[in-house]
Amino acid sequence: MKTEGSSILGKFQITWRTNLGEPGRLQTQNIHSTPTPSKDVDLRAVKIPPVIFLERPFMVNLCLTNQTEKTVGPFEVFLAPSVSGEQKTVLVNGLQKLVLPLVEAFESINFDLSMVATQLGVQKISGITLYAVQERKHYEPLPDIEIFVDAE
Repeated sequence: MKTEGSSILGKFQITWRTNLGEPGRLQTQNIHSTPTPSKDVDLRAVKIPPVIFLERPFMVNLCLTNQTEKTVGPFEVFLAPSVSGEQKTVLVNGLQKLVLPLVEAFESINFDLSMVATQLGVQKISGITLYAVQERKHYEPLPDIEIFVDAE
């Protein structure tokens, strides 16, 4: 990961006057921040249906953004297996890997991932993972998304 920007936030200064009108001042040294890492690509969920029914396919709209000055890709998007060994309750509907084309510098592509829920109630969409085919690199999975699955 790369980092951007200066790590100096500035100085903190407090000024005051006493009861007798004498000025006072307190100033810190430069305050430094920890560098914020930036990712080459960003995968995020854009739209999820407000109503999801049990065992009925629904679409999750995702956006992949290239945050570099070069063309990247192609990519594969898939649902990673559960690390805890428990059964997933929201699965990909259809092809298990979605192939995405090259993404130009600083461009984005929107795409839909068809999914299906297998249990009622509050469930999590977890493990949506991006894989760069040519670089053979797995990116951090999308954070878990909570959904409510209703009976028809």
